[in-house]
Amino acid sequence: MHVRELFAAGIGGAIATAIDITTLVLLVHHGEPIALAAFFGAAAGAATCFALNKYVAFRDRSRITWQQLARFGLVAVATALMMALAMEIVAVKLGVPYIAAKLLCSALVFLAWTYPAQRRHVFQSVVARSPS
Repeated sequence: MHVRELFAAGIGGAIATAIDITTLVLLVHHGEPIALAAFFGAAAGAATCFALNKYVAFRDRSRITWQQLARFGLVAVATALMMALAMEIVAVKLGVPYIAAKLLCSALVFLAWTYPAQRRHVFQSVVARSPS
């Protein structure tokens, strides 16, 4: 178990989620559908998430490459799509208030997909260099 990485990625994710939720709330209040607002909120938090994960959670000091950005982008788009689907189910179909739904869905998607995918695919060269 990589507790420090998981904790740091979780904190970075919480900060990115704050940006994400702010975007979500603003878009919903301006009449956008919840699923679309959830997608754009996730995309807005992605840049913050990348920087915090690269430099804090995974302590990656290598220069940013197009390949790493592409891998992160694929993980972020998949995350945004999963969030949109999860929000459609939890907020729209089940009727959970959208902020509570966002927090629940964010935690579940982070644990099931985002952290493992970033650790294995985006920052794998850093992870491979670190002692287990």
